[in-house]
Amino acid sequence: MKIMIASDIHGSLYYCDKMLEAFERERADRLLLLGDVLYHGPRNDLPRDYAPKTVISRLNAIKDKILCVRGNCDTEVDQMVLEFPILADYCILFAGERMVYATHGHNYNLKALPPLQPGDILLHGHTHVPACESFGNDNVYLNPGSVSIPKENSWHGYMILEEGVFTWKDLDGEVRRSFS
Repeated sequence: MKIMIASDIHGSLYYCDKMLEAFERERADRLLLLGDVLYHGPRNDLPRDYAPKTVISRLNAIKDKILCVRGNCDTEVDQMVLEFPILADYCILFAGERMVYATHGHNYNLKALPPLQPGDILLHGHTHVPACESFGNDNVYLNPGSVSIPKENSWHGYMILEEGVFTWKDLDGEVRRSFS
């Protein structure tokens, strides 16, 4: 199974459309969104082409392919208009023999770890900065960065998880790094 992983759309129609174009180009089976889907939040400027209502319709059109966890900017009101579950604090995936704990990152992160075993992967967005860092007992922290508001001179991008390999790409599909 091929999973595209993206985070922090923040209501940007422009970058949502670019993400969905990449999803089609990748021919991924599922799209895992790591939160902050519609609202830009009080700490961020409005992203390019801020249009949450249109983002809603774009994402609802592929609702059967979306998995999503709740970000700090996502609310019960958002769940009323999105036709796929968005309010889970985390989800569990597997990459080969490794368990992947996927969350947004505002509650569980490197400073507040979820229940992990040696070798598990912590996957989250929230920081808007792509990351691949070892920690603990053979654990790894991964972050796809942000679709719409990248920080620290990073790119607008996403990750692909396929056959136990994580690959970071920009929205044009250029490979930026990989981890297995």
